[in-house]
Amino acid sequence: MRGADRRIVLGLYRSGPSRAVLERALEVGITAADTAYNYGRYEGHRALASEAGELLNQFEVSTKVGYFPDGHNLEPDRLQAAVAEAGEALGQVPDTVFLHNPEHDPGRFAVACETLAGCQASGLCRAWGVATWNPLPLVPAAAGVPVRPDVVMVRAGLAVPGQVLDAAENLAHEMSARAVWGMAPFAGNPSDQVWSGVDTGLFLEPGQPAVSSVQARLAAAFAVPSVSRVAVGTSQPDHLAELVAATGIKASMETVHAYRTLLRERARRGKEAARAAHHG
Repeated sequence: MRGADRRIVLGLYRSGPSRAVLERALEVGITAADTAYNYGRYEGHRALASEAGELLNQFEVSTKVGYFPDGHNLEPDRLQAAVAEAGEALGQVPDTVFLHNPEHDPGRFAVACETLAGCQASGLCRAWGVATWNPLPLVPAAAGVPVRPDVVMVRAGLAVPGQVLDAAENLAHEMSARAVWGMAPFAGNPSDQVWSGVDTGLFLEPGQPAVSSVQARLAAAFAVPSVSRVAVGTSQPDHLAELVAATGIKASMETVHAYRTLLRERARRGKEAARAAHHG
């Protein structure tokens, strides 16, 4: 995958919108931002519009619907109202609207997908998709979905369990998604001590310029699984150039394949051990 095909999306889950970060993002070539209806205590859309001001129309904005103050809900009327409210709060039609973690209610998955497809058809959003933390429950339900998403967003990176990676790829394939994006490449904390024991450079093609550990992990996230964009959050404007540089770093597909094979073998052994314990 060529670096030019890969993009960083400014994720606003943990850090929220900041004018300084938004300005720097545009300077280094990040022109996409990802938020959600429930971010910032359900004020994330208004906060983004307020901080960005006249800069907002330079960003491709994606958001998510499915969480409400009284809990997760995939009722069509509530989803459609949330999509409409997002556009009103942002002052512009969202470029992409995702179903937010529909694995919490897989029985309503098909109807919820149809609802977002209807929002797209009526002009409430330009594209729609599915954002899932755990796609395992959705794969069986995907066969009954009559519409096809523009995007599937899944966890990406070296900390994602093998079964989740396989399910993410199966979901995107089953739904014939036009694109796959990644999120949470650092499992929530790029400075976690767990990363100090991992030589992430092993996942890169040899002969490339020296890169930081963060860049190596992000480059690997574009390949585990294969995604065209990765949503990454930061509150530090100076970190954005480092993140963008990772899009030009090549992962070793041979190493990635070997890693995925090891994950599957580990999962297989775990299942066998669980069955043996159950029958023992």
